[in-house]
Amino acid sequence: MLVGYMRVSSDSDRQSTDLQRDALLAAGVDERHLFEDHASGARDDRPGLAKALAYVRPGDVLVVWKLDRLGRSLSHLITIVNTLKERQVAFRSLTEGMDTTTASGELLFHVFGALAQYERALTRERVVAGLAAAKRRGRTGGRPPAIDSEKLETILAALDGGMSKAAVCRNFGVKRTTLIETLARIEWAGPGSANPE
Repeated sequence: MLVGYMRVSSDSDRQSTDLQRDALLAAGVDERHLFEDHASGARDDRPGLAKALAYVRPGDVLVVWKLDRLGRSLSHLITIVNTLKERQVAFRSLTEGMDTTTASGELLFHVFGALAQYERALTRERVVAGLAAAKRRGRTGGRPPAIDSEKLETILAALDGGMSKAAVCRNFGVKRTTLIETLARIEWAGPGSANPE
């Protein structure tokens, strides 16, 4: 059985599923087996897609007018199609001519999978290179420290002088968890003790 899925980005009158509906019906999808969403492709909560995925059974084919109607990204698309494959449901995209019921369609899907993996590797590479470049310039990623360096020096001096962590928190207006995490990060052991109180 052919099951169709359509999506447009909004509920506005300018955006209609008519074009997709006509194409899916012409491809043999029965009107009763059409599901649709009026939502951005970036959204996770697409009830029409959830219903379509719940509706398909082994041997069925999920049909879309265009690949970008289904997945919010290439990797998301690959995930959906792999999930369908595990459930013995085929996938067909009319515009791109991808059809996993054919050998060429299966090959094209594997090429898409390789491209998605390549895209993830490039992104990871760029992030690592960016962090390394920032580190060379003296910048580090993440949130700024909760306790600035001047205040931290005063706190360490107070702790080394015998003040308890509870008293430090009260006197310096620092949360206990923040103090503990900061001390752990700088590996402060305290005067003659691994964990002074």
